[in-house]
Amino acid sequence: MKNTLKIQNLKCGGCANTIVTQLSKLDGISEVVVDNDTDEVSFLASTENDIEAVKSKLSHLGYPILGDANSLPKKAKSFVSCAVGRMSK
Repeated sequence: MKNTLKIQNLKCGGCANTIVTQLSKLDGISEVVVDNDTDEVSFLASTENDIEAVKSKLSHLGYPILGDANSLPKKAKSFVSCAVGRMSK
């Protein structure tokens, strides 16, 4: 099933690259697309548990779902994820 999540802290193509790379590694997740203009991540998931795994992974990378807590450590993690994404392009 196709899902779209609105996320926080998305800044650039480096962020998008990290998100696509990391979410694509999750079992049951495919066709990951990040839209920097709308701050959205779209993907195909097999089960509801897979969707929860995506939300957890996004939060761990520093990109919590819109409405979730966006603490300073999460914001800092997003900058690290962004830098990693830029270097691995």
